[in-house]
Amino acid sequence: MTTRRSVLRGLAAGAAAALAGTARADDMTTVLVGAASSMDFTARLIAEQLRQALGRPAIVSSKLGAGQRLALGECKRAAPDGRTLVFATSGPFSVYPYIYTKLDYDPVADFTPIAGISLFDVAVATGPMTGAITLEQLLDWQRKQKSPVFASAPGNGSLSHFVGISTALATKVPMEHVPYKDSGIGIVDLAAGRLPMLITGLQPMIEMHKAGRIKLLAVSGATRSPLVPDVPTLKEAGVNVTSSTYTGVFGPAKMPPELVKTTYEAIIPMLSNPGIREKLAQQAMTPWPANGEQLAALLVEERKKFEQLVKATDFPKQDA
Repeated sequence: MTTRRSVLRGLAAGAAAALAGTARADDMTTVLVGAASSMDFTARLIAEQLRQALGRPAIVSSKLGAGQRLALGECKRAAPDGRTLVFATSGPFSVYPYIYTKLDYDPVADFTPIAGISLFDVAVATGPMTGAITLEQLLDWQRKQKSPVFASAPGNGSLSHFVGISTALATKVPMEHVPYKDSGIGIVDLAAGRLPMLITGLQPMIEMHKAGRIKLLAVSGATRSPLVPDVPTLKEAGVNVTSSTYTGVFGPAKMPPELVKTTYEAIIPMLSNPGIREKLAQQAMTPWPANGEQLAALLVEERKKFEQLVKATDFPKQDA
């Protein structure tokens, strides 16, 4: 028979469990990420590093869509207590202010840069439509076309898009842009001969390159990728363009300096771990250990570069 005392004991136990659950949630670190694939993969490495270093639960919360802006918005609204962080590329901080008519965040005032994590490049590829085996051959083919085009993924305003614009300016080949939201579809169209030129992340194209179905012609970074050491950089291929995307961890605005330091010191040792460095390399990412000040300074330089590039190309602003 149920007694009043047993009922009270049950209620008390339930309340205690609820309180314990709340305490655990309050003591948990959430790493927001607004992009899939290698970004989500790396966010999980960061969360595991935080869990080990800080001795409290850490999870990844994927907020996909709107070009990472959903994840940034949630971080912006969070308390600056180190429990909510966002792992993002440099684009939303350095490019978006110049390509969107209005943003619902301030890339400087609303966030606290904490740590640089990695950089990655995009690559230029062609397929059977052109038959080119070098970038010079591809550009010669483009010059002979009445309406030369290049495709990029993930499309408008991405690093891939701007590498294409920069290549067109540097080589004086006035190529029109064909945006693809999904790199996989772009790669299929390239291999099928429906596209002459695709610029997108390196990693998704490597398998098709090795199978001979597409041809990687150049990578956009300052050095060759160890994943495809036979592929030159754009500069080595004769095009004076160098551009990479940087990734970093950010917190909400007004995080206390001591908390920023603690979070940075918890994260950054992972980039010296050979196992993690290998995992990043498999995602075509190069470790880029930087503190908050270095990350902030990099973004200032990136904003200057993209402001000039957008103005030079009369890039049409889009609605956010």
